[in-house]
Amino acid sequence: MGVKVGVLALQGDVAEHAAAFREALAERPGSEVVLVRKPTDLADLDALAIPGGESTTISRLIEKNGLYEPIVEFEGGIFATCAGMVLSADRVDDPRVRPLSLVPMRVARNAFGRQVDSREAMLEVAGLTEPFRAVFIRAPVATDVDPQVQVLARIPEGIVAVRHGPHMAFAFHPELGGDLRLHRIFLAGLGV
Repeated sequence: MGVKVGVLALQGDVAEHAAAFREALAERPGSEVVLVRKPTDLADLDALAIPGGESTTISRLIEKNGLYEPIVEFEGGIFATCAGMVLSADRVDDPRVRPLSLVPMRVARNAFGRQVDSREAMLEVAGLTEPFRAVFIRAPVATDVDPQVQVLARIPEGIVAVRHGPHMAFAFHPELGGDLRLHRIFLAGLGV
């Protein structure tokens, strides 16, 4: 049976997420990736990717498009990257962001500083046997997670990858660079 993954298509690196999930799902017949712009687009999804972009803008657009409650009530897995990590938290250091409270953690936006402070790093991630090339672009970090949240990776600035039930959140961009190991771990965790 196929898997249906949605990509929140309001702002950010939507095309990159859609392409990465299409490739990760290539060996699962009947699977598809759809763009999510309104509440009805969430119907029948097994998972939703919340992409990187600008978290205050995405937060505002979630509200404007009537998606806040439908995402909070969504029963599938959430794959959140960068700005998506900020939005998936229950505590955020910026009052302009209305967090979705999907993962019990505190997140600091732009923890790396300005755009010029963005970088790549080889990152040890729990569940992977080889390091993952992580692309950090004006990245957030989790500064505190509740005990039931599994920390998958951390760097000196803070926690950069977590898992909570069917949800995974990353401060970096696993959709960039062609390494789909984290997408496959996420999909395997959906139980579909």
